[in-house]
Amino acid sequence: MEGKSAFCETSLRVMRTEKDSLGTKELHDELYYGVQTARAVENFPISGWKAHPGFIRGTVEIKKAATLVHKELGLLPNDKAEAIVKACDEILSGRLMDQFVVDVFQAGAGTSHNMNINEVIANRALELSGHKKGDYDFINPNDHVNMGQSTNDVIPTAIRLAVLFGIKEFLLKLEKLEQIFLKKSCELYPVIKSGRTHLQDATPIRLGQEFSGYAANMTRHKERISKTSENLYAIGLGGTAVGTGLNSHPSYRKKVASQLSLQTGFPLKPAANYFEAMQSMAVFAFISSGVKNLALDLIRIANDFRLLASGPNTGLAELILPAVQPGSSIMPGKVNPVLAEMLNMVCFYVVGCDSGVSSAVQAGQLELNVMMPLLAYLLPTSISILGNALEAFSDKCVSGVQADKEKCEDYAEKSLAIVTALNPYVGYLKAAEIAKESQKTGKRIRDLILERGLLPKEKLDEILDLPGMTEVGIPGKAKEKV
Repeated sequence: MEGKSAFCETSLRVMRTEKDSLGTKELHDELYYGVQTARAVENFPISGWKAHPGFIRGTVEIKKAATLVHKELGLLPNDKAEAIVKACDEILSGRLMDQFVVDVFQAGAGTSHNMNINEVIANRALELSGHKKGDYDFINPNDHVNMGQSTNDVIPTAIRLAVLFGIKEFLLKLEKLEQIFLKKSCELYPVIKSGRTHLQDATPIRLGQEFSGYAANMTRHKERISKTSENLYAIGLGGTAVGTGLNSHPSYRKKVASQLSLQTGFPLKPAANYFEAMQSMAVFAFISSGVKNLALDLIRIANDFRLLASGPNTGLAELILPAVQPGSSIMPGKVNPVLAEMLNMVCFYVVGCDSGVSSAVQAGQLELNVMMPLLAYLLPTSISILGNALEAFSDKCVSGVQADKEKCEDYAEKSLAIVTALNPYVGYLKAAEIAKESQKTGKRIRDLILERGLLPKEKLDEILDLPGMTEVGIPGKAKEKV
Protein backbone atom coordinates (compact mmCIF):
# COMPACT_ATOMS: atom_id res chain seq x y z
CA MET A 1 0.00 0.00 0.00
CA GLU A 2 2.92 2.35 0.76
CA GLY A 3 4.26 1.81 -2.76
CA LYS A 4 0.84 2.54 -4.26
CA SER A 5 0.53 5.72 -2.21
CA ALA A 6 3.93 6.95 -3.36
CA PHE A 7 3.01 6.16 -6.97
CA CYS A 8 -0.26 8.07 -6.68
CA GLU A 9 1.49 11.06 -5.13
CA THR A 10 4.03 11.11 -7.94
CA SER A 11 1.42 10.74 -10.66
CA LEU A 12 -0.64 13.59 -9.21
CA ARG A 13 2.16 16.14 -9.32
CA VAL A 14 1.24 19.35 -11.08
CA MET A 15 2.88 19.62 -14.45
CA ARG A 16 3.65 22.58 -16.67
CA THR A 17 4.47 22.75 -20.36
CA GLU A 18 7.43 24.76 -21.63
CA LYS A 19 8.47 25.50 -25.18
CA ASP A 20 11.86 26.07 -26.80
CA SER A 21 13.04 26.19 -30.41
CA LEU A 22 12.85 22.38 -30.63
CA GLY A 23 9.29 22.07 -29.40
CA THR A 24 7.43 21.56 -26.11
CA LYS A 25 8.21 19.54 -23.02
CA GLU A 26 6.36 18.76 -19.80
CA LEU A 27 8.08 19.37 -16.46
CA HIS A 28 7.02 18.88 -12.87
CA ASP A 29 5.98 22.30 -11.65
CA GLU A 30 8.08 22.13 -8.46
CA LEU A 31 11.21 22.32 -10.64
CA TYR A 32 12.76 25.74 -11.13
CA TYR A 33 14.80 24.79 -14.15
CA GLY A 34 13.11 24.70 -17.53
CA VAL A 35 12.92 22.94 -20.86
CA GLN A 36 16.48 23.54 -22.05
CA THR A 37 17.92 22.24 -18.77
CA ALA A 38 15.62 19.21 -18.95
CA ARG A 39 16.93 18.40 -22.42
CA ALA A 40 20.52 18.65 -21.16
CA VAL A 41 19.76 16.31 -18.27
CA GLU A 42 18.36 13.77 -20.72
CA ASN A 43 21.18 14.19 -23.21
CA PHE A 44 24.10 14.00 -20.77
CA PRO A 45 23.66 11.29 -18.09
CA ILE A 46 27.46 10.97 -18.01
CA SER A 47 29.17 11.35 -14.63
CA GLY A 48 26.65 12.50 -12.06
CA TRP A 49 29.05 15.36 -11.25
CA LYS A 50 27.41 18.78 -11.14
CA ALA A 51 28.82 22.27 -11.51
CA HIS A 52 31.32 23.44 -8.92
CA PRO A 53 29.62 25.76 -6.37
CA GLY A 54 32.07 28.55 -7.19
CA PHE A 55 31.14 28.31 -10.87
CA ILE A 56 27.44 28.55 -10.02
CA ARG A 57 28.12 31.53 -7.77
CA GLY A 58 30.21 33.23 -10.44
CA THR A 59 27.52 32.79 -13.08
CA VAL A 60 24.78 34.10 -10.79
CA GLU A 61 26.90 37.13 -9.86
CA ILE A 62 27.19 37.89 -13.58
CA LYS A 63 23.41 37.65 -14.05
CA LYS A 64 22.84 39.99 -11.13
CA ALA A 65 25.41 42.52 -12.37
CA ALA A 66 24.08 42.42 -15.92
CA THR A 67 20.52 42.95 -14.68
CA LEU A 68 21.47 45.95 -12.55
CA VAL A 69 23.36 47.53 -15.44
CA HIS A 70 20.50 46.94 -17.88
CA LYS A 71 18.09 48.44 -15.36
CA GLU A 72 20.35 51.51 -15.05
CA LEU A 73 20.53 51.80 -18.84
CA GLY A 74 16.72 51.66 -19.11
CA LEU A 75 16.75 48.35 -20.99
CA LEU A 76 14.99 46.34 -18.26
CA PRO A 77 11.83 47.56 -16.49
CA ASN A 78 12.29 48.07 -12.75
CA ASP A 79 9.83 45.38 -11.69
CA LYS A 80 11.45 42.69 -13.82
CA ALA A 81 14.96 43.73 -12.84
CA GLU A 82 14.17 43.80 -9.14
CA ALA A 83 12.64 40.31 -9.25
CA ILE A 84 15.66 38.93 -11.12
CA VAL A 85 18.09 40.53 -8.66
CA LYS A 86 16.12 39.19 -5.69
CA ALA A 87 16.15 35.70 -7.22
CA CYS A 88 19.92 36.00 -7.71
CA ASP A 89 20.40 37.07 -4.11
CA GLU A 90 18.44 34.08 -2.87
CA ILE A 91 20.65 31.72 -4.85
CA LEU A 92 23.79 33.48 -3.65
CA SER A 93 22.56 32.93 -0.08
CA GLY A 94 22.47 29.18 -0.74
CA ARG A 95 18.90 28.56 -1.87
CA LEU A 96 17.90 26.43 -4.87
CA MET A 97 21.35 24.86 -5.27
CA ASP A 98 19.69 21.52 -5.95
CA GLN A 99 18.23 22.98 -9.15
CA PHE A 100 21.58 23.20 -10.93
CA VAL A 101 21.55 19.72 -12.36
CA VAL A 102 23.47 19.69 -15.64
CA ASP A 103 26.32 17.18 -15.81
CA VAL A 104 29.88 18.50 -15.96
CA PHE A 105 30.26 16.73 -19.32
CA GLN A 106 27.72 18.59 -21.41
CA ALA A 107 27.25 20.58 -24.60
CA GLY A 108 30.34 22.50 -25.65
CA ALA A 109 31.09 25.99 -24.34
CA GLY A 110 28.68 25.67 -21.39
CA THR A 111 25.39 26.62 -23.02
CA SER A 112 23.55 24.04 -20.93
CA HIS A 113 24.97 25.46 -17.70
CA ASN A 114 24.22 29.02 -18.77
CA MET A 115 20.61 28.14 -19.57
CA ASN A 116 20.23 26.16 -16.34
CA ILE A 117 21.18 29.34 -14.45
CA ASN A 118 18.98 31.53 -16.66
CA GLU A 119 15.93 29.29 -16.23
CA VAL A 120 16.21 28.89 -12.45
CA ILE A 121 16.61 32.64 -11.97
CA ALA A 122 13.73 33.38 -14.35
CA ASN A 123 11.31 30.95 -12.71
CA ARG A 124 12.12 32.11 -9.19
CA ALA A 125 11.80 35.74 -10.33
CA LEU A 126 8.40 34.88 -11.82
CA GLU A 127 7.26 33.48 -8.47
CA LEU A 128 8.48 36.58 -6.68
CA SER A 129 6.50 38.70 -9.17
CA GLY A 130 3.30 36.76 -8.56
CA HIS A 131 3.50 34.79 -11.80
CA LYS A 132 3.63 31.06 -12.43
CA LYS A 133 6.80 29.23 -13.36
CA GLY A 134 7.15 29.04 -17.13
CA ASP A 135 5.33 32.35 -17.74
CA TYR A 136 8.17 33.51 -19.91
CA ASP A 137 6.17 36.26 -21.56
CA PHE A 138 6.76 38.28 -18.41
CA ILE A 139 10.32 37.25 -17.47
CA ASN A 140 12.20 35.22 -20.06
CA PRO A 141 15.42 33.25 -19.43
CA ASN A 142 16.95 34.36 -22.74
CA ASP A 143 15.51 37.81 -23.32
CA HIS A 144 15.73 39.17 -19.77
CA VAL A 145 18.06 37.11 -17.55
CA ASN A 146 20.52 36.61 -20.42
CA MET A 147 20.10 40.13 -21.85
CA GLY A 148 23.24 41.50 -23.52
CA GLN A 149 25.08 38.24 -22.89
CA SER A 150 25.99 34.99 -24.55
CA THR A 151 27.40 31.74 -23.24
CA ASN A 152 30.63 32.72 -24.95
CA ASP A 153 31.36 35.75 -22.78
CA VAL A 154 29.53 34.62 -19.63
CA ILE A 155 31.30 31.28 -19.15
CA PRO A 156 34.93 32.51 -19.38
CA THR A 157 34.05 35.24 -16.88
CA ALA A 158 32.25 32.82 -14.57
CA ILE A 159 35.29 30.52 -14.58
CA ARG A 160 37.49 33.50 -13.70
CA LEU A 161 35.25 34.33 -10.77
CA ALA A 162 35.09 30.70 -9.61
CA VAL A 163 38.88 30.53 -9.60
CA LEU A 164 39.23 33.89 -7.84
CA PHE A 165 36.77 32.83 -5.14
CA GLY A 166 38.71 29.61 -4.65
CA ILE A 167 42.18 31.17 -4.79
CA LYS A 168 41.30 33.71 -2.10
CA GLU A 169 40.54 30.97 0.43
CA PHE A 170 43.26 28.69 -0.93
CA LEU A 171 46.03 31.23 -0.35
CA LEU A 172 44.96 31.63 3.28
CA LYS A 173 45.30 27.88 3.79
CA LEU A 174 48.67 27.85 2.03
CA GLU A 175 49.86 30.71 4.23
CA LYS A 176 48.74 28.77 7.29
CA LEU A 177 50.93 25.81 6.29
CA GLU A 178 53.80 28.21 5.57
CA GLN A 179 53.51 29.70 9.08
CA ILE A 180 53.33 26.28 10.75
CA PHE A 181 56.47 25.20 8.91
CA LEU A 182 58.18 28.39 10.09
CA LYS A 183 57.12 27.76 13.68
CA LYS A 184 58.38 24.18 13.49
CA SER A 185 61.68 25.31 11.97
CA CYS A 186 62.33 27.36 15.12
CA GLU A 187 61.08 24.66 17.46
CA LEU A 188 63.20 21.93 15.81
CA TYR A 189 66.31 24.05 15.19
CA PRO A 190 68.30 22.49 18.07
CA VAL A 191 67.87 18.99 16.60
CA ILE A 192 70.91 17.94 14.56
CA LYS A 193 70.58 15.03 12.16
CA SER A 194 72.28 13.46 9.19
CA GLY A 195 71.51 15.08 5.89
CA ARG A 196 70.76 12.69 3.03
CA THR A 197 71.41 13.00 -0.67
CA HIS A 198 70.60 10.16 -3.07
CA LEU A 199 69.01 8.64 0.09
CA GLN A 200 72.58 8.11 1.34
CA ASP A 201 74.35 9.70 4.30
CA ALA A 202 75.29 13.34 3.79
CA THR A 203 76.74 16.09 5.99
CA PRO A 204 74.84 17.13 9.13
CA ILE A 205 71.86 19.45 8.97
CA ARG A 206 69.51 20.84 11.57
CA LEU A 207 65.96 19.52 11.42
CA GLY A 208 64.82 23.11 11.72
CA GLN A 209 66.84 23.96 8.60
CA GLU A 210 64.97 21.30 6.67
CA PHE A 211 61.67 22.76 7.85
CA SER A 212 62.79 26.29 6.98
CA GLY A 213 63.24 25.04 3.43
CA TYR A 214 59.66 23.74 3.44
CA ALA A 215 58.41 27.11 4.72
CA ALA A 216 60.35 29.09 2.11
CA ASN A 217 59.02 26.79 -0.59
CA MET A 218 55.43 27.52 0.47
CA THR A 219 56.22 31.25 0.42
CA ARG A 220 57.47 31.08 -3.16
CA HIS A 221 54.43 29.16 -4.36
CA LYS A 222 52.08 31.54 -2.54
CA GLU A 223 53.70 34.55 -4.21
CA ARG A 224 53.64 32.99 -7.69
CA ILE A 225 50.02 31.83 -7.51
CA SER A 226 48.89 35.17 -6.07
CA LYS A 227 50.65 37.11 -8.80
CA THR A 228 49.36 34.85 -11.57
CA SER A 229 45.78 35.15 -10.32
CA GLU A 230 45.86 38.88 -11.06
CA ASN A 231 45.61 37.97 -14.74
CA LEU A 232 42.02 36.89 -14.06
CA TYR A 233 40.84 40.43 -13.36
CA ALA A 234 40.46 41.31 -17.05
CA ILE A 235 37.02 40.08 -18.17
CA GLY A 236 35.34 39.79 -21.56
CA LEU A 237 31.71 40.47 -20.57
CA GLY A 238 30.15 42.46 -23.39
CA GLY A 239 31.94 40.51 -26.09
CA THR A 240 28.71 38.51 -26.62
CA ALA A 241 29.08 35.79 -29.27
CA VAL A 242 32.45 36.47 -30.95
CA GLY A 243 33.95 39.55 -29.31
CA THR A 244 32.29 42.23 -31.44
CA GLY A 245 29.76 43.18 -28.77
CA LEU A 246 26.73 42.62 -30.99
CA ASN A 247 23.47 43.08 -29.00
CA SER A 248 25.17 44.74 -26.04
CA HIS A 249 24.78 48.42 -25.12
CA PRO A 250 27.89 50.55 -25.84
CA SER A 251 28.19 51.43 -22.13
CA TYR A 252 27.62 47.89 -20.92
CA ARG A 253 31.23 46.66 -20.91
CA LYS A 254 32.63 49.21 -18.49
CA LYS A 255 29.52 49.35 -16.34
CA VAL A 256 29.18 45.59 -15.90
CA ALA A 257 32.86 45.23 -14.97
CA SER A 258 32.42 47.98 -12.39
CA GLN A 259 29.21 46.46 -10.99
CA LEU A 260 30.74 42.98 -10.82
CA SER A 261 33.76 44.43 -8.98
CA LEU A 262 31.40 46.03 -6.47
CA GLN A 263 29.61 42.72 -5.89
CA THR A 264 32.67 40.46 -5.61
CA GLY A 265 35.34 42.74 -4.19
CA PHE A 266 37.78 41.90 -6.98
CA PRO A 267 39.36 44.73 -9.06
CA LEU A 268 37.80 43.56 -12.31
CA LYS A 269 38.26 45.53 -15.52
CA PRO A 270 37.22 45.26 -19.17
CA ALA A 271 39.56 43.14 -21.28
CA ALA A 272 42.09 45.00 -23.40
CA ASN A 273 41.04 42.88 -26.37
CA TYR A 274 37.68 41.10 -26.28
CA PHE A 275 38.56 38.77 -29.11
CA GLU A 276 41.59 37.43 -27.21
CA ALA A 277 39.60 37.21 -23.98
CA MET A 278 37.05 34.94 -25.65
CA GLN A 279 39.38 32.93 -27.88
CA SER A 280 42.19 32.12 -25.44
CA MET A 281 41.84 30.19 -22.19
CA ALA A 282 45.60 30.37 -21.48
CA VAL A 283 45.02 32.35 -18.29
CA PHE A 284 43.56 29.17 -16.76
CA ALA A 285 46.59 27.16 -17.84
CA PHE A 286 48.82 29.62 -15.97
CA ILE A 287 46.83 29.22 -12.76
CA SER A 288 46.52 25.45 -13.14
CA SER A 289 50.24 25.15 -13.71
CA GLY A 290 50.95 27.14 -10.57
CA VAL A 291 48.67 24.92 -8.49
CA LYS A 292 50.20 21.81 -10.07
CA ASN A 293 53.74 23.03 -9.37
CA LEU A 294 52.79 23.48 -5.73
CA ALA A 295 51.36 19.95 -5.75
CA LEU A 296 54.66 18.60 -7.06
CA ASP A 297 56.54 20.13 -4.14
CA LEU A 298 53.89 18.97 -1.69
CA ILE A 299 54.33 15.41 -2.98
CA ARG A 300 58.05 15.74 -2.27
CA ILE A 301 57.43 17.08 1.25
CA ALA A 302 54.79 14.46 2.05
CA ASN A 303 57.26 11.78 0.92
CA ASP A 304 59.92 13.29 3.20
CA PHE A 305 57.51 13.04 6.12
CA ARG A 306 56.75 9.42 5.28
CA LEU A 307 60.45 8.55 5.04
CA LEU A 308 61.50 10.43 8.16
CA ALA A 309 58.66 8.89 10.16
CA SER A 310 59.22 5.36 8.85
CA GLY A 311 59.56 2.67 11.51
CA PRO A 312 59.17 2.97 14.40
CA ASN A 313 61.81 0.26 14.92
CA THR A 314 62.96 -0.65 11.41
CA GLY A 315 62.91 2.70 9.64
CA LEU A 316 64.42 6.15 10.12
CA ALA A 317 61.94 7.20 12.83
CA GLU A 318 63.44 10.67 13.15
CA LEU A 319 60.02 12.31 13.01
CA ILE A 320 57.13 11.35 15.24
CA LEU A 321 53.84 12.17 13.52
CA PRO A 322 50.59 12.60 15.45
CA ALA A 323 48.65 9.34 15.69
CA VAL A 324 45.20 10.11 14.29
CA GLN A 325 43.83 6.62 13.62
CA PRO A 326 44.77 2.93 13.82
CA GLY A 327 46.89 1.92 10.85
CA SER A 328 45.98 -1.69 10.25
CA SER A 329 42.99 -4.00 10.38
CA ILE A 330 45.29 -6.95 11.19
CA MET A 331 48.46 -5.59 12.87
CA PRO A 332 47.67 -4.29 16.37
CA GLY A 333 49.28 -1.03 17.41
CA LYS A 334 50.32 -0.03 13.90
CA VAL A 335 50.05 3.69 13.10
CA ASN A 336 50.53 5.01 9.57
CA PRO A 337 51.41 8.48 8.17
CA VAL A 338 47.87 8.83 6.85
CA LEU A 339 47.80 12.63 6.46
CA ALA A 340 50.92 12.55 4.29
CA GLU A 341 49.43 9.68 2.29
CA MET A 342 46.20 11.63 1.79
CA LEU A 343 48.17 14.68 0.64
CA ASN A 344 50.02 12.55 -1.90
CA MET A 345 46.77 11.25 -3.37
CA VAL A 346 45.20 14.70 -3.61
CA CYS A 347 48.32 16.04 -5.30
CA PHE A 348 48.31 13.19 -7.83
CA TYR A 349 44.71 14.14 -8.65
CA VAL A 350 45.69 17.81 -9.05
CA VAL A 351 48.49 16.85 -11.44
CA GLY A 352 45.95 14.87 -13.48
CA CYS A 353 43.52 17.80 -13.48
CA ASP A 354 46.26 20.06 -14.82
CA SER A 355 46.74 17.67 -17.72
CA GLY A 356 43.01 17.93 -18.46
CA VAL A 357 43.16 21.73 -18.21
CA SER A 358 46.09 21.84 -20.62
CA SER A 359 44.25 19.67 -23.14
CA ALA A 360 41.12 21.79 -22.88
CA VAL A 361 43.01 25.09 -23.21
CA GLN A 362 44.63 24.10 -26.50
CA ALA A 363 41.38 22.74 -27.93
CA GLY A 364 39.78 26.06 -28.91
CA GLN A 365 39.10 26.92 -32.52
CA LEU A 366 38.69 30.37 -34.05
CA GLU A 367 36.38 32.52 -31.89
CA LEU A 368 35.51 29.99 -29.20
CA ASN A 369 36.83 27.27 -26.94
CA VAL A 370 34.03 24.74 -26.60
CA MET A 371 35.87 22.77 -23.89
CA MET A 372 35.19 25.43 -21.24
CA PRO A 373 32.85 23.20 -19.16
CA LEU A 374 35.83 20.95 -18.42
CA LEU A 375 37.92 23.95 -17.34
CA ALA A 376 35.03 25.14 -15.19
CA TYR A 377 35.09 21.88 -13.26
CA LEU A 378 38.73 20.80 -13.13
CA LEU A 379 40.41 24.02 -12.05
CA PRO A 380 38.05 25.12 -9.24
CA THR A 381 37.90 21.51 -8.04
CA SER A 382 41.71 21.24 -7.92
CA ILE A 383 41.90 24.44 -5.91
CA SER A 384 39.14 23.34 -3.52
CA ILE A 385 40.43 19.88 -2.71
CA LEU A 386 44.09 20.89 -2.50
CA GLY A 387 43.10 23.70 -0.13
CA ASN A 388 41.20 21.22 2.04
CA ALA A 389 44.19 18.87 1.98
CA LEU A 390 46.55 21.68 2.99
CA GLU A 391 44.36 22.52 5.96
CA ALA A 392 44.08 18.92 7.13
CA PHE A 393 47.83 18.34 6.71
CA SER A 394 48.60 21.56 8.61
CA ASP A 395 46.22 20.98 11.51
CA LYS A 396 46.44 17.23 11.99
CA CYS A 397 50.03 16.47 11.04
CA VAL A 398 52.57 19.29 10.77
CA SER A 399 51.39 21.26 13.80
CA GLY A 400 51.87 18.20 16.03
CA VAL A 401 55.05 16.73 14.56
CA GLN A 402 57.86 15.96 16.99
CA ALA A 403 61.45 14.76 16.65
CA ASP A 404 63.33 11.89 18.23
CA LYS A 405 66.31 14.08 19.12
CA GLU A 406 68.54 11.26 20.33
CA LYS A 407 67.99 9.15 17.24
CA CYS A 408 68.62 12.12 14.94
CA GLU A 409 71.90 12.97 16.64
CA ASP A 410 72.99 9.34 16.76
CA TYR A 411 72.52 9.07 12.99
CA ALA A 412 74.44 12.32 12.50
CA GLU A 413 77.36 11.08 14.57
CA LYS A 414 77.47 7.76 12.70
CA SER A 415 77.24 9.33 9.24
CA LEU A 416 80.29 8.66 7.10
CA ALA A 417 79.70 12.04 5.50
CA ILE A 418 81.06 13.93 8.52
CA VAL A 419 84.45 13.09 7.07
CA THR A 420 83.73 15.89 4.60
CA ALA A 421 84.75 18.37 7.30
CA LEU A 422 88.28 16.93 7.13
CA ASN A 423 88.77 17.79 3.44
CA PRO A 424 90.48 21.15 4.12
CA TYR A 425 92.92 19.44 6.51
CA VAL A 426 93.76 16.01 5.10
CA GLY A 427 92.49 16.26 1.50
CA TYR A 428 89.62 14.55 -0.32
CA LEU A 429 91.45 11.28 -1.10
CA LYS A 430 92.73 10.74 2.43
CA ALA A 431 89.26 11.55 3.81
CA ALA A 432 87.75 9.02 1.38
CA GLU A 433 90.16 6.33 2.63
CA ILE A 434 89.12 7.01 6.21
CA ALA A 435 85.44 6.81 5.26
CA LYS A 436 85.94 3.46 3.53
CA GLU A 437 87.87 2.04 6.47
CA SER A 438 85.19 3.23 8.86
CA GLN A 439 82.52 1.50 6.82
CA LYS A 440 84.60 -1.70 6.58
CA THR A 441 85.70 -1.93 10.21
CA GLY A 442 82.83 -0.22 11.99
CA LYS A 443 85.24 2.15 13.73
CA ARG A 444 84.23 5.76 14.17
CA ILE A 445 85.76 8.45 11.93
CA ARG A 446 87.01 10.25 15.01
CA ASP A 447 88.88 7.18 16.32
CA LEU A 448 90.53 6.43 12.97
CA ILE A 449 91.87 9.99 12.68
CA LEU A 450 93.37 9.76 16.16
CA GLU A 451 94.83 6.29 15.49
CA ARG A 452 96.59 7.63 12.39
CA GLY A 453 97.78 10.70 14.23
CA LEU A 454 96.48 12.94 11.51
CA LEU A 455 95.16 15.63 13.85
CA PRO A 456 95.39 16.38 17.59
CA LYS A 457 92.29 15.62 19.65
CA GLU A 458 91.56 19.26 20.47
CA LYS A 459 91.63 20.29 16.82
CA LEU A 460 89.62 17.22 15.80
CA ASP A 461 86.93 18.09 18.35
CA GLU A 462 86.66 21.54 16.79
CA ILE A 463 86.44 20.17 13.26
CA LEU A 464 83.97 17.37 14.00
CA ASP A 465 81.68 19.60 16.06
CA LEU A 466 78.27 18.67 14.63
CA PRO A 467 76.53 22.00 15.29
CA GLY A 468 79.45 23.78 13.63
CA MET A 469 79.00 21.67 10.50
CA THR A 470 75.50 23.08 10.04
CA GLU A 471 76.85 26.63 9.58
CA VAL A 472 78.53 28.40 6.68
CA GLY A 473 82.31 28.20 6.80
CA ILE A 474 85.26 25.85 7.27
CA PRO A 475 84.99 23.67 10.38
CA GLY A 476 87.64 24.39 12.98
CA LYS A 477 88.28 27.92 11.73
CA ALA A 478 86.84 31.21 12.90
CA LYS A 479 83.61 31.91 11.01
CA GLU A 480 82.16 35.20 9.98
CA LYS A 481 78.96 36.15 11.67
CA VAL A 482 76.27 36.17 8.97
